[in-house]
Parts: sequence; C-alpha cells; structure tokens
Amino acid sequence: MATTQVNPTRMELTRLKRKLVTALKGHKLLKDKRDELMRQFLDMVRENMTLRQQVEEGIRAANQNFVLASAVMNEPALQTALMAPKQSVTLDIAYKNVMSVEIPQFSYHTRTSNPHDIYSYGYGFTSADLDDAVKSLAEIFPQMLELAEKEKACQMMAAEIEKTRRRVNALEHVMIPDYQEKIKYITMKLDENERSTQIRLMKVKDMMIKERIEQSRAQA
Repeated sequence: MATTQVNPTRMELTRLKRKLVTALKGHKLLKDKRDELMRQFLDMVRENMTLRQQVEEGIRAANQNFVLASAVMNEPALQTALMAPKQSVTLDIAYKNVMSVEIPQFSYHTRTSNPHDIYSYGYGFTSADLDDAVKSLAEIFPQMLELAEKEKACQMMAAEIEKTRRRVNALEHVMIPDYQEKIKYITMKLDENERSTQIRLMKVKDMMIKERIEQSRAQA
C-alpha cells in the first residue's frame, strides 16, 4: 500500500496537503477544459457533417457532368483537354490555438485572380458538359479545403479530449485518493504518537507525585 512508503512526520503531512490542494485545482481545471473541448468538438462535428454533405453533393454534380462529357466526347479528346491544367493553386497553412490545441487553418491563392481562368482547352472541340464539370469542381474546391480543415481539427480535438480525459481520471481515481490516504495515515500516526506521549507524561507525573509523597512520609 502507499501508506507504507510514506514517512509519518508533520513536514511530510504539510507537503502532501499542498500536493493535494494542487491536484484538486488541476482536476477542476482539466474537467473544465474537457467540458469546453467537448462542447467545441460537438459544434465542429455538426459543421463538418453539413459541409461534407455540401461537398459530396458538389462532387456528385461534377461527376455527372463528367459522365455526360465522356458520353459526347471521345476518350482521347477528353484526356487531351484535361492534360495540362491552366490554373495552379498555392496552399498556405496557419495555426489557431483552441484550448491548447494548435488547429491548422488553410487558405489558398491561385496563379491568376480571374475566377474564369480555369479552362485549359479551347471551346471548339469540347462539350459544354465538360465546361460545367470543370466549373463545378472549381466552385466546390474552397468547400473541400474547408472540409479538410474541419476534419483535421476534429481529429486533433478528439485526441486532446482523450488525453485530457485520461489525465482527469488519473487525478480523480489515482493521485487524489492516494494523497488523501497518505494524509489520513500520517494524521492517524501523529495522533497516535501524541496520545502515547501524553500517556507517558501522565505516567511520569504520577511517578513524580508518588515519589514526593513517599519523601514527605519519610521526612515525617
């Protein structure tokens, strides 16, 4: 047991009481952090689900347009039209601290600022369905990037919640009970020693009184 590994002194008792106070404060702070993380995590999950539905719908529409384009155009012409993309994208990553979690934030900029500068082919030998497919993907790209940001944030928040939960459980079920048990053990030992000291003092006092009485009788 933990009580057999502790020195039952007042100095040790004071030290353990300070540790217990610190552990109780840390336990409360970690519980508050865990609850706030859970609240923000659930809000983020709901946003992520809504955004995922929008992205999946946009990708589904783009795929339908690609299917229509491939039905009208032959395969070599379609591959040639999409072989050399005209636009390029540069991704920038920043970080935001949320409850000690460094959540990435994605932003991007294209080679040119013209939103219509996305077609790498001429219009003479391609289908309008291909134009719609490329436009659909270009329009859904910001939402796809935001979805990636939200999903990464959810993963990091979930990991932090699990880590915080384990710390809370360790404090609540291991460290705090251990400190309380040691404090109780030392307090009992000190009380026992104090009672023993008082009994010894009382016995010494009785012996001294008895000795004085005997001396008085001998003198009389």
